[in-house]
Amino acid sequence: MSRRCDICGRGSKKAASRSHSNIKTLRRQYVNLQARTIDGEKKKVCTKCIKTMKKDK
Repeated sequence: MSRRCDICGRGSKKAASRSHSNIKTLRRQYVNLQARTIDGEKKKVCTKCIKTMKKDK
């Protein structure tokens, strides 16, 4: 199960958590994926694509 948008291909990014002593711990920032039915197929779509599709209609 990949955490990637089926339309635009956007995936996760690397980010850093910083503690009080400024120690860096790498973590992931995931894309906000939503399950949508598009053209009769169930797809995982990011909210950016959902907004763009809504605007294009």
